[in-house]
Formats: sequence, structure tokens, C-alpha cells
Amino acid sequence: MLSRTADHLYWMNRYTERAENTARMLNVNYETSLLPQSAAVAQLGWQGLLSISELLPSYQALYGDVTAEKVMGFMVKDEDNPSSIVSCLRAARENARAVRGTLTTEVWETQNQTWLELGRMFKSGEFERDPGEFFEWVKFRSHLSRGVTVGTMLMDESLHFMRLGTFLERADNTARLVDVKFHAVESDFYGTANGKDQEYDFYHWSAILRSVSGFEVYRKVYRDVIRPERVAELLILRPDMPRSLLASLNEVVANLRLVAGDPCSEALRHAGKLRADLQFSRIDEILSTGLHAFLTQFLDRVNGLGSRISQEFLLPVTA
Repeated sequence: MLSRTADHLYWMNRYTERAENTARMLNVNYETSLLPQSAAVAQLGWQGLLSISELLPSYQALYGDVTAEKVMGFMVKDEDNPSSIVSCLRAARENARAVRGTLTTEVWETQNQTWLELGRMFKSGEFERDPGEFFEWVKFRSHLSRGVTVGTMLMDESLHFMRLGTFLERADNTARLVDVKFHAVESDFYGTANGKDQEYDFYHWSAILRSVSGFEVYRKVYRDVIRPERVAELLILRPDMPRSLLASLNEVVANLRLVAGDPCSEALRHAGKLRADLQFSRIDEILSTGLHAFLTQFLDRVNGLGSRISQEFLLPVTA
């Protein structure tokens, strides 16, 4: 396969997955902001969302104070923000258009219809009227795109590069979410053991789980009250949790193995080492040595893996 074609397919799915993850985080923050809480706690939540995407400095340079309305506008409709939902869906559609002949009709029409429908929704003001419904729509379109891809594409290198993009992006986003949200719990806003804080704690952890469609999964796996260490274990080390770090790396390794003709591929070697570190880790060891340090290192390694994949299979990354 031409590296240019592989590059478009890989990034088409990365941008689609990024749009979905942004919608998930925005939706949870929006719903959490409707709960009784102080203005300081609400602002901290929106700041955390910007920190997940490393966009807090660029946001403050444009908008100054952090407010729910401004953050949602910045993360949804700002075309100058490369991580906004509109930017991600536009980039996904443009990458799909560049390799139209490689995609099935269903895959192309799904991407194109998503972009056209997004423009119509913005013009009609549907996002402002009901942000929650809009975020659910973004998630649904991503699910639809993924399902149509698996259901209609030939199981060849094209599909493998698409899925490689999906799961590498998912690993990155889940790690950022866990890192920022766990750090927020350790702040003074969520501290002591009085009843009010315990009640807020439940809603906080529930929101984190719901942002990755993990609330029902947690109940099924642990059958217990929500505990932080188990939330971390579910989102990092459970291979049967679809959006966990280990499940994502399992898919990355599997698809890399299918496209790497050379068993000595450096990208495959690094992906295998990263997957092995997750596979044989225990959550108590991770927490005792520092969750933030572990996730920071994981993100560095995932970014390094993405660079190696680009060097070996895709268009070279320009500085």
C-alpha cells in the first residue's frame, strides 16, 4: 500500500475517534456542571477538560476566564482549534475524500453525511438548544463510522491502518482523562470525609466512568461501591474493557503485526514492550509508585510510538 493512502486512512480514524472522545468529555462536564456545586469546583472541571487536550494556554490567550459556555464553544465550534469537534470531523472527512477510491461507498457516505449534518446542526442552533443531545449525536456518528468500516471494508491493510489509528488515539485520550481526573480528586476541593464530599465523590467517579461508557461495566465486573483504585484498574489494566489502555494496546499490536512485513519492526517492538508493561502490571504497584508519573510516561511512549509508525509506514512527519 502507498504510504500516502495509509496515512489518510490512519488519520481519518484518529480524527473521528478524537471527535468522539472530545464529545464524551464535554458531555460529562456539562452534566456534572448541573449538579449543586461551588463556582470554584465547576471552574476546576472545565479547566481540567482543557488540560486533558493541552489547550488551556491557547484558550486563555483567546478567551481569558474559563466559563462553561466559552469552553464548549472553543471545543466544539472553533475552527482555529485543531482539537475541536468541527476541526476533527472536517479533517476526518477530508482524509476520507482523499482516498475515496479505497473506501466502500458506505464508509465514504457515513463520513460525508456526518460533515454535512454537522453544518446543518450549527446553522439551526441545535447545539446551543441541547448540548447533551448534540454530544450524543457525535458519539453515535463515530459508532456508526466504526461499525460500517468493520462491516463493509475488506479485511486487508486498509482496514488495519484504520483500526490502528482508532486504537492509538483511544489509548492517548483515555490516559489523559484518567491522569487529569485523578489529579482533580486529590485537590483541596475534593478532600475530607464528610458526607457531602463523599456524595460528590460518588458523582465524580460515576462521571469518569460514564465518559468512557464504563459505569455499567464497573458494576458488572466489581459489584461494589465505586472505589478510585478499581476505577483506575478498569481503565488501565482490564483487557476486557473496550476503552482501557491495555485493550487499546492489544488492538494496536494486533494490527501492527498485520501490516509490518518485517518481524523486527521497531514500531512493533515498541508497541509490544508497552503492551507487556501494561499486561504484567498491578494497580497497587502503579498507585504506590505514582499514577501521574506512570501515565505521563505512558503518554510519552504512545506519542513516540505514533512517530515510529509514521516513520515506518506513513508520510514522514514534518517539523
